[in-house]
Amino acid sequence: MIDWHKRHVEFWKSKLGVSDYGMLWISFIEGVLLGLLVYHFFIVA
Repeated sequence: MIDWHKRHVEFWKSKLGVSDYGMLWISFIEGVLLGLLVYHFFIVA
């Protein structure tokens, strides 16, 4: 499972042309957006 994850991370990193630091920012922003969607649809509604 870990090898699968590493391969996919490397694939997307090369596909997007970003560094490890860039991948961290992408995952952070993705987490914030997902959290806001969950908050909006399940907490507020």
